[in-house]
Amino acid sequence: MAGTGSYEALITVRPEQDLADLVPAYLVRRTGDVAALRDALLLGDVATVQSLGHSMKGSGGGYGFDGITEIGRRLEDAGRGADTGSARLAIEDLEDYLRNVEVHYD
Repeated sequence: MAGTGSYEALITVRPEQDLADLVPAYLVRRTGDVAALRDALLLGDVATVQSLGHSMKGSGGGYGFDGITEIGRRLEDAGRGADTGSARLAIEDLEDYLRNVEVHYD
């Protein structure tokens, strides 16, 4: 299933310079979240979808990734409402976002 298409183009993000050492690991963890979210959906575990979404919603902006914050909000809402269709779309968007994000430090 394809996501919304919102994150299929190159995304340039400019985090604060003092986060340069933390950003790569942050993005790796979000990549791991894609697999965890897919597994949760297969198991019908909407509580995990909600929890991971809540975490992303809270952390994305702090690292400069507003798109992750938005996707996290969508995942949290989908988990809360047990809306697996919306969760699948958000997971696809997270995957697209991570594939297309380019990090620059000014």
